[in-house]
Amino acid sequence: MRIGIDLGGTKIEGVVLDAANRIAVRRRVPTPQGDYDGTVAAIADLVSALTATADIPRHCPVGVGMPGALSLRTGLVKNANSICLNGKPLDRDLEAALDRQVRVANDANCFALSEARDGAAAGRRTVFGVILGTGVGGGLVIDGRILTGPNAIAGEWGHNPLPWPDPDEREGRACYCGKSGCIETWVSGPGFAAAYAAERGIALTADEIVRAAATGEACAEAAIERLAQRIGKALATIVNIVDPDIIVLGGGLSNIAALYQLVPAAIQRHAFSDGVTTPVVKAMHGDSSGVRGAAWLWDGA
Repeated sequence: MRIGIDLGGTKIEGVVLDAANRIAVRRRVPTPQGDYDGTVAAIADLVSALTATADIPRHCPVGVGMPGALSLRTGLVKNANSICLNGKPLDRDLEAALDRQVRVANDANCFALSEARDGAAAGRRTVFGVILGTGVGGGLVIDGRILTGPNAIAGEWGHNPLPWPDPDEREGRACYCGKSGCIETWVSGPGFAAAYAAERGIALTADEIVRAAATGEACAEAAIERLAQRIGKALATIVNIVDPDIIVLGGGLSNIAALYQLVPAAIQRHAFSDGVTTPVVKAMHGDSSGVRGAAWLWDGA
């Protein structure tokens, strides 16, 4: 049995996977906002609740997916958009709090691992997993194993500039990372909503824009078209560099059905090839994929 934890910006999810890789127990709690010590305590309480519900050996380790990564130079968290985590020894603090072995990995890497092992990308050699949510993450899995890289940033496509910008995209938006014009500022949920508000003059959430498009609102339909074009342009650079066997989308925006026709067409227009056959598919395990991948971290990933 394996314990997986998905540390998100608004919620922390924990699961126990049984020997058949089915979720035997699941619990969710709110993420303490801006509170590092509170976050460590919340994860410890969540693991205690999971182990109290299932017959789990005391030595059973824990895998944790988080926004950001552990620096290979310092061992501290870097690049997390939940900024209270940055500069903290999260793995060591969790091991002390849980009295168990802990492995920590980027949440998009966990997502890609889950889909590569037994999800939408099962059987594919090179898998690029994309999270389109509050932020924009990416993870690369090759032959069933996460590629982290010597700087622990493999797959971080969201913090490159949006390629082939249209005139109205050249003045980039500010990003929390300190740069401007990052892909994340255009194709995340907040970026999608900001683009719609700038065009229409009305502030709606991403979900509200999608519902408006379903009723035939022209501006909402155009916003989804622009979102797909931006995602496609950005993923074309991934195809040019990595040429993955499959691209799997997750996160809240992955539920927009139109993306699965529009994004491949945009990749086709921008990739450096006479044809692109790379499928772009929706995650099989939905919003549980990241936490499942975290549990998989103790299976040689």
